[in-house]
Amino acid sequence: MTDRRPLPRDMFEEVCPSRLVPFRFGDNKWSALVLRCLEDGPRRFSELRVPLHRVTPKVLTQSLRGLERAGLVSRTVRPGPAPRVEYALTPLGRGLLEPLAAACAWAAENWDEILDARERHP
Repeated sequence: MTDRRPLPRDMFEEVCPSRLVPFRFGDNKWSALVLRCLEDGPRRFSELRVPLHRVTPKVLTQSLRGLERAGLVSRTVRPGPAPRVEYALTPLGRGLLEPLAAACAWAAENWDEILDARERHP
């Protein structure tokens, strides 16, 4: 079994600056957070559900399929009495982590301006 660090919950909360990035990584608004969840290694669907508790299982499945289709995430079925499915970043997906981090840093630096602009334009 892979040694996994627990996923930080704070970066997935509603007030996280990454939620303010005005552009998307992947098919939907959750794709960037899925990529971040996979940053430290492969995860099972149920493990992804913990930090992504606001995402419905259907939308999480759609996000994973979209990321897999884009070549950013791989899906591996581990055989056994109860087959295990794990999702992991591909090298292409891992290469997207740096631009994603830069986008999150930009959102954190411009937090007040982004929020002000959103309040002016409901």
